[in-house]
Amino acid sequence: MMKINIQQMMADSGVAFGTSGARGLVSQMTGQVCTAYTLAFLQGLGLAEPGRRIALGMDLRPSSPAIVQACVAGIRQAGCEVDFCGVLPTPALALYAMAQRIPAIMVTGSHIPFDRNGIKFYRAEGEISKADEAAIAQAEVELQTISNDAALPTVNPAALQHYQQRYTSLFAADLLAGWRVGVYEHSSAARDCLRELLNALGADVVSLGRTDTFVPLDTEAVSEDDRRRGLAWAAEHRLDAIISTDGDGDRPLIADQAGRWLRGDIVGLLSARFLGVDTIVTPVSCNTAIEASGLFRQVIRTRIGSPYVIAGMGQALAAGSSCVVGFEANGGFLVGGDLMVGGQPLAALPTRDAVLPALAVLAMARKQGVNVSDLLTGLPRRYTASDRLQDFPLANSRALLDSLQSDDSAYRNLWGDDLGTLARQDLTDGLRLTFANGEIVHLRPSGNAPELRCYAEADSNERAQALVTLTLQRIAGKRH
Repeated sequence: MMKINIQQMMADSGVAFGTSGARGLVSQMTGQVCTAYTLAFLQGLGLAEPGRRIALGMDLRPSSPAIVQACVAGIRQAGCEVDFCGVLPTPALALYAMAQRIPAIMVTGSHIPFDRNGIKFYRAEGEISKADEAAIAQAEVELQTISNDAALPTVNPAALQHYQQRYTSLFAADLLAGWRVGVYEHSSAARDCLRELLNALGADVVSLGRTDTFVPLDTEAVSEDDRRRGLAWAAEHRLDAIISTDGDGDRPLIADQAGRWLRGDIVGLLSARFLGVDTIVTPVSCNTAIEASGLFRQVIRTRIGSPYVIAGMGQALAAGSSCVVGFEANGGFLVGGDLMVGGQPLAALPTRDAVLPALAVLAMARKQGVNVSDLLTGLPRRYTASDRLQDFPLANSRALLDSLQSDDSAYRNLWGDDLGTLARQDLTDGLRLTFANGEIVHLRPSGNAPELRCYAEADSNERAQALVTLTLQRIAGKRH
């Protein structure tokens, strides 16, 4: 037996909780670390009941099977049973676990580079809270000898089937009849599920970009290569839309009939409109067109990360809101409570999901008899862009933001007069600057990797992108 203090293990290994879940370099996520995290989750949160099933899933990263083996060891050491759901989207595992009223563990690094990975934890009620993360960090566990050579358990297909049924029962079987929809499959854990769902809803599906090499597709920072691919695929295959997700299938990427990728917060706005909700909970980084549209009774702004959006949805429901959803700038969409959509029930799913917003956008276009791009007509002319500086240590990000917040000369030294007069600062999450002309620049360190993220908002897409490019170029130039 080996006693492990989780707080000390986090400091020693570098594997710690980020924006959502425990993340670290694959080299840091040893069998001992991952087994200890699993035990701390089950024992630290009082979930380790003898014989209790624990749903377990993974993405397609090359490191995920070994981490799954370590999680299996932790589940069994806690006296619980493994319900292994195989490779599947994170929201599919969460939905199944909630329906079965059992905890769940998802091995995924989401969109971050392949040399990193992570573990997400779910109570039977849904995603764990920041308070739960703190309880896990304070736990002490005893590890038995770990064997990493055991075969993975037999896959139970029920979780994936339940997830697909959620959407085939919500939408008509001919919803997409006559449409050609491309699926940018890359290495997404949702790629087969997406293709099967679109086929079931009548679409002519075109598979695009499938690979066995892991692709860290970030729906908030779409690469120039992927922008060009979208345009080329739409023209070559005469597509009505293209659908993709990040690595674990909880963040959507949707392109219109010309192959132009839609921003995630605009996808969220359109999806909420289609669902007819009255309250939206969304991070401070999302487009202000949400409020300016006048479509929703209440918009609640939070820090960035699904745990904060989930907490906000819970508060809205407790205050009496009946139809509450949340979404992030990456497009991940959360349903706070049970809804009725077109006379059909839609169960709550308070974790990021990529399939619902994708199908909602396509269904809205079909219902209105228009192209996907036409759905943007009439929305306030506010455009967002975002990108990141990679390999930018957290300490550097914090020093930069502290300097910009407190020192006018640092602000002028970085931007000069290019952005005009500063109107206000928002410190909800990082540093969000609004200028007198209505333009916005928002800087924050990533919670998942050593990256500095930049978001911008302006009255044109070109200007928003120019603000991001200018800001990151200036910051990159000053670190050399």
